[in-house]
Amino acid sequence: MAEAIQAGAGARSISGLGTPVLLLTLMAMMILPMPTFMLDILFTFNISLALVVLLATVYAGRPLDFAVFPTILLVTTLLRLALNVASTRVVLLNGHTGSGAAGSVIESFGSVVIGGNYAVGLVVFTILVIINFVVVTKGAGRISEVSARFTLDAMPGKQMAIDADLNAGLLTQEEARERRSEVAQEADFYGAMDGASKFVRGDAVAGLLILLINIVGGVAIGMGQHSLSFSTAMQYYALLTIGDGLVAQIPALLLSTSSAIMVTRQNTAQNMGEQLVFQLFRRPRALFVSSGVLFTMGIIPGMPNFAFLLLALASAGLGYLINKTRQQEALEKQQKEEVKSEQIETPTVKELSWDDVQPVDQVGLEVGYRLIPMVDPAQDGKLMGRIKGVRKKISQDLGFLVSPVHIRDNLDLSPNTYRIAILGAIVGEAEVYPDKEMAINPGQVFGKLEGIATTDPAFGLEAVWIDANQKDNAQAFGYTVVDASTVIATHLSHLVQTHAAELFGHEEAEHLLKGLSKQAPKLAETLVPDKISLGVLVKVVQNLLLEQIPIKDIRTIAETLAEHSSKSQDPGVLTSMVRIALNRLIIQTINGYQDEIPVSILSPELEQILQKSLSVGQEEVVGVEPGLAEKIQIYLKQFVSQQEASGQASILLTSPALRSALARFARFGIKGLNVLSYQEIPDNKQIKVIATIGNGND
Repeated sequence: MAEAIQAGAGARSISGLGTPVLLLTLMAMMILPMPTFMLDILFTFNISLALVVLLATVYAGRPLDFAVFPTILLVTTLLRLALNVASTRVVLLNGHTGSGAAGSVIESFGSVVIGGNYAVGLVVFTILVIINFVVVTKGAGRISEVSARFTLDAMPGKQMAIDADLNAGLLTQEEARERRSEVAQEADFYGAMDGASKFVRGDAVAGLLILLINIVGGVAIGMGQHSLSFSTAMQYYALLTIGDGLVAQIPALLLSTSSAIMVTRQNTAQNMGEQLVFQLFRRPRALFVSSGVLFTMGIIPGMPNFAFLLLALASAGLGYLINKTRQQEALEKQQKEEVKSEQIETPTVKELSWDDVQPVDQVGLEVGYRLIPMVDPAQDGKLMGRIKGVRKKISQDLGFLVSPVHIRDNLDLSPNTYRIAILGAIVGEAEVYPDKEMAINPGQVFGKLEGIATTDPAFGLEAVWIDANQKDNAQAFGYTVVDASTVIATHLSHLVQTHAAELFGHEEAEHLLKGLSKQAPKLAETLVPDKISLGVLVKVVQNLLLEQIPIKDIRTIAETLAEHSSKSQDPGVLTSMVRIALNRLIIQTINGYQDEIPVSILSPELEQILQKSLSVGQEEVVGVEPGLAEKIQIYLKQFVSQQEASGQASILLTSPALRSALARFARFGIKGLNVLSYQEIPDNKQIKVIATIGNGND
């Protein structure tokens, strides 16, 4: 074991020497003279490395799969410049000896590739520089700059979309963390590519300057120091310099092409070859039209008939094969569907029974016929999985198992409409577009979008249905973009949480008691029916869920009920006691972990008026002047709006006698207001009164 640890430590120490060794090698190449055989090896390695990098960019599924590319681009650029310095030294020192003075690689490119003609070499080198500098490098640099800017602008929208998916139960904490990390990596990658493109562009300029300096310096050295004639010096040094330039420019062009491919790639899980074949040849009509145009050009007298007619025949043949393949796939799919339909047995007619009377679904979802593919796993429908995620998250948050969602199609609905029902009663309905995405305005955006104006069905925010290709643009403007499945799942999650009290019944209470018996068996055994009845327990839990209080801490709830059951069996009184026991959880749910709680209170005069209006035993405010009730409601709505704008919770603090009645009053008219009693504030929290109702407001 100790030997293995030592071996691992040794390997790490060796791997840590890579960067210093590389830097020392580059410095040595620039400062020390190098033998020609070493230049041949390094030039060959440089070309091989450029080919490997190019193929790696082609076969990468996504840009982030090759996130180290900007660093590789910098290293290869420095390696190529160091080789230029080393080869320049050899050319200027030994160029008078002939075309083989700088090694066989430079000699081959100078004599074989350009035929030993330095004029032709200059033209070829100039063309390569123009292609690299003006076309590839300039375009890739511009795309890198724009991609980096738009990626950074879209980061807030992408982060909000991840948070929305997490809140809707579509993602786990680990998945959300990975997606946030991927968004950050994407921004870092495109920012690095923006900088790396400047190195490539500078390298192209350096190659051109090095060529001019080498030719002028070589001719001067050959004529001045080695007594060569101008034509001989030009022949030797020009061929060596051009060969050296071509050896450097070819890998430079390959790496520039790699950079352009990387920044123009789509962020999909397909390599470039798969994308090219699928998107270019998926429509055979384009091949047939191209074949017709080529055939027409091929029969014109004077044109290269053989070449045009050959390509016309190849295009027509390829289009025919693709069309035949697609027809065969469609036929096989149809045959499978026919076999599947034949296997379905015709149900026999039988007498009606109580089994034919279906119970009401606790949670139901009905969809129009255009939304059926979204809930059909055979058609890659994602909604089923997301609904399961929503149900799991809500069950964990609330503390009891939410009933499964029963999904069915309804031909009476509009094609794009869905409807959500709780216990058979419709509680929500909206229209979605499966082929579009919803861009939600979270409150502050920087542009307008073209699309179908709508509102988010869950929270009523302004939104626009846009095409999928507008997603990046919308996120750059600050919109939160979600697909149709997420819209339905979020709407369903919101409605189930709002109506959670209706979903909790005696069956769920029994399961809670079974879970409690594993933690505190004696408490579970004596609570029901010795202390309270099962119906009272159900009513207390429903009261808690009605005000969005989780019941995860069932042990505290049970202990509080057992303690106070001897004093009262009234569910309202017992609920108040349980709320006091759960005060830390309630405050944490409403206000987070802040030590200071901003609240609004009632003036003493108004509180006295409301207490006198409280009917005994019913917890309802009666006899209040309608005008006064309306003014209180208007002021509380303004208070809630101000708190939402500042990002703080809206809390009304009142006496215990009024809390339940005012909570019911707020529940039916003031969305987002939390009504607490003084006894529900934990001892370790501080109250900050920011508004008083009744001081000139009534």
